[in-house]
Amino acid sequence: MQDNLVSIITPLYNGERFLAQTIESVLQQTYPHWEMLIVNDGSSDRSEDIARSYTERDKRIQVFSQSNGGSAAARNNGLRRAQGRYIALLDADDLWEPDFLEKQLGLLQEKKCQLVCGAHKRIDANNQEVLRPFCPPEKITLNDLFKTCSITCLTGLYDTKEYGKVYLNEEFKSLRDDYVYWLEILHKTKVCYGNQQIVGSYRILGDSISRRKHKVIKPQYRVYREVEKMSVLKSLYYLTNWAIYGFLKYRR
Repeated sequence: MQDNLVSIITPLYNGERFLAQTIESVLQQTYPHWEMLIVNDGSSDRSEDIARSYTERDKRIQVFSQSNGGSAAARNNGLRRAQGRYIALLDADDLWEPDFLEKQLGLLQEKKCQLVCGAHKRIDANNQEVLRPFCPPEKITLNDLFKTCSITCLTGLYDTKEYGKVYLNEEFKSLRDDYVYWLEILHKTKVCYGNQQIVGSYRILGDSISRRKHKVIKPQYRVYREVEKMSVLKSLYYLTNWAIYGFLKYRR
């Protein structure tokens, strides 16, 4: 483990449209000590070719390939190879502000904690803002996370020094796998601190799973029942909170 290194894990599936923008946002970081591990999850487009063209430009970028197994499997593939003390999950269509790593590492040090997230813009395919920026609470507990996921993949940064690497639950494939990941980390760290400054941009597309809440109701309920081992009543209580917060989160 390299003590000052950030390992950026990017699952890639048919992401040729936005991948270059995502990689460019990493290359523009003011904090230079990072590695980017891009895992091609069985793409059928030019995604891998685009990713590999960047490995020739910057040796900090590495590309690996696997048969299609979902984002959880792709992220775990990258996590197993990660050499950094810090872990960041960045999807292949999201963007970081140039000072993302600098600000998030600074917040980790300021709060003396192991997990931080941050505020972000919400943009469309043309990089235009479509909703008001999302701002997480300044402090997020496990009970808060049961009610709504305020930790987005593109802004989360986890310090592995105290508790080690945490892997994603591959049973969830590409639905709620990141949510389960944050829950597992928060079980260990007890708290996540939210940066109130905008540190990235989350892309919302017309067919985004995050917008089609009915697609993730069942997986969300499974998280409460199967992962967290909650009773039916308690699971329904948190599922109701999640649905309400989710509706409010995507209001203009």
